[in-house]
Amino acid sequence: MDNKNESVITEFILQGFRGNPKMQLVLFTVFLLVYVITILGNLGMILLISTKPQLHKPMYYFLGNLSFVDLCCSSTISPKMLIDFLVEGKRISFGACATQLFLIAIFSDTGCVLLAMMAYDRYVAICNPLLYLAIMSKQACQQMIVIAYCIGLMDTIIYTSSIFRLIFCQSNVINHFFCDIPPLLMISCSDTYISELVIFVIAGIIEVSSIAMILISYVYILATILRMRSADSRHKAFSTCASHLTAVGIYHGTILFMYFRPSSSYSMDQDKWVSLFYTVIVYMLNPLIYSLRNKEVKDAATKSMGNIGWIFKGNNPRYI
Repeated sequence: MDNKNESVITEFILQGFRGNPKMQLVLFTVFLLVYVITILGNLGMILLISTKPQLHKPMYYFLGNLSFVDLCCSSTISPKMLIDFLVEGKRISFGACATQLFLIAIFSDTGCVLLAMMAYDRYVAICNPLLYLAIMSKQACQQMIVIAYCIGLMDTIIYTSSIFRLIFCQSNVINHFFCDIPPLLMISCSDTYISELVIFVIAGIIEVSSIAMILISYVYILATILRMRSADSRHKAFSTCASHLTAVGIYHGTILFMYFRPSSSYSMDQDKWVSLFYTVIVYMLNPLIYSLRNKEVKDAATKSMGNIGWIFKGNNPRYI
């Protein structure tokens, strides 16, 4: 390649969502509301789990970490996206783009591993209830969380180095609302085959192993539930798994659609809207799914709201 025809790119332009100023303002308002709900929902879940003794269980320890990961993912993407709805030049520096991709990848992969670990937690709770506290001890849970973050970090280093070792010399316009892997590959003037292969293999290993762990866990769970004689026991077991299965289906279904299909079927204008779902909407839905479908979380939240209402009514003895 002739180096004279190359120029060093120091920033990228995010095309985001095209539309007239009124439409941009509508989108800003809608996704500002989504982001606020995401922050309140995930922070509320973290505070609830950390302050309510009845939620100091392995299942909720993983859920609290998932809420933290969701909060970080959303905060990596949404603020920049919201700003870009209101400004003309949707610019992001080379370093900020690399940082955004790094943070999205580490928290996304960590969340993927956490969902698999949560499936294993449900397997132990339902299939080996007498040994549950021994197997899922506090130390074991902490080690599993550390492993999840380490896997996310190692994968992310590979993703980021594979992308930003490429040369960007022709166009700096990214047809997306954040620095994602496919649109960055599209604007590179280097041979991207090795980078694509490495990313596909690593992401495939994480995705396939996570889904396999979830499926194997739920095969054993289903077999155990079907052997239960009490209808109440079966209903309770199903209800404890329903919220997790819902979150898994939404997250992995979208990921598989986005990244594990032939490159010929990619259309960035359409895929931006799909990306919006798994990078913004899913992180709002997770705390709602777990709070609405989990009796212990609902009871703890109801009690907390009752205490807040009791204080605001002036019934706190400290103010009498």
